[in-house]
Amino acid sequence: MIANERELQTTTERIAWFQQQLTYLRRTEANPVNYRAAASGFLAEIDRMQLEVREYFSFLPAVGAGVAEPVSTADRPPEGRLAVGRGVGPT
Repeated sequence: MIANERELQTTTERIAWFQQQLTYLRRTEANPVNYRAAASGFLAEIDRMQLEVREYFSFLPAVGAGVAEPVSTADRPPEGRLAVGRGVGPT
């Protein structure tokens, strides 16, 4: 689990690196079966790290881990969509 901003930065950098590897693989691998076999490990790792990032952002830093209430998901946009123009975030 991500415990601080430094670990968050490291994790987001690792996610970007895995995405770059997938981009390269997508350009260079011609066989779809080989691509899927190679990409599945990268995708699983990206998913795992993105879940850690989501957990980190679910709690306020001033409140101890396991004590804070999770952020409400009532106004969360559907998976894969940004909350642009929905009154979320700084104005």
